[in-house]
Amino acid sequence: MTTDRSFLSIGECMVELAQTGPDTYRRGFAGDTFNTAWYARRLLPPEWRVAYGSCIGTDTVSDEMAAFIDAEGIDTSTLRRVPERSVGLYMISTEKGERSFSYWRSQSAARLLADDTDWLDGLLKDRDVIHLSGITLAILPQAHRSTLCAALRRAREEGAFVSFDTNLRPRLWESEEAMRDGLTMGAGSADLVLPSFDEETDLFGDPTPADTVARYRDGGARMVVVKNGGDDVTLWSEGGVDTTLTPVRVEDPVDTTAAGDSFAAATLAGLGRGAALDAAVRDAMELSAKVIRTPGALAPSIFE
Repeated sequence: MTTDRSFLSIGECMVELAQTGPDTYRRGFAGDTFNTAWYARRLLPPEWRVAYGSCIGTDTVSDEMAAFIDAEGIDTSTLRRVPERSVGLYMISTEKGERSFSYWRSQSAARLLADDTDWLDGLLKDRDVIHLSGITLAILPQAHRSTLCAALRRAREEGAFVSFDTNLRPRLWESEEAMRDGLTMGAGSADLVLPSFDEETDLFGDPTPADTVARYRDGGARMVVVKNGGDDVTLWSEGGVDTTLTPVRVEDPVDTTAAGDSFAAATLAGLGRGAALDAAVRDAMELSAKVIRTPGALAPSIFE
């Protein structure tokens, strides 16, 4: 097995307030691409270095976030400090396992993720796997989205495997047109695209998951995995995989917050260990089914 491999997830980690009762919340730290890094750290062997790339502030809560990330075994040398900024906060409310979010992120340092091209190129250099999401792009100014995607394409040309989870949050985008353009640009910078069919049919009008696969395949992806809630997952790769898989059914989910984030982590961990795409996705479906049976984005109990 090759040693000294590097997994980098980039985006925004936030203060999370997760509902534990009618009027009680637990504080933690989470965010879609950070969640993926957290699960990847637990799934990848020790010779893989897992890092989180983002910008945080210089205040106390930023210090606490960095300490938490480090304590979870994730490299924090890839965090850039931005004076006079802080980190965002979100609150999750759940009902019958389904989540709703409230956000406070206007002063988030992560919005400056792509404002320093030299730092960004250094961040992406010599990575084996790079993961980002539609949220990573959505929080950036429009010009900086292009900057980030150009840097990703350069990293891809130098040998990095880039993964893009579309992870749609319409409220973060200026318009539907900007959302379509941003997701298309992000996916066009990636080897693996991880869309959710309900979002794709709403935004792009795809009649079937196969149409979603075809659109991203034609945009340059080497692999596409279309999630579809509790229905079949559709997957394709240029290596010959073209099939559907039936996910584990969970009758009474507790919290679906990190379902897609953990799915991405397990898929990438499987590919990183040399598994075929269909085998990696089977592992991802099993992990996701466990995650949604537990509250909050991070589920350490399932690894005990």
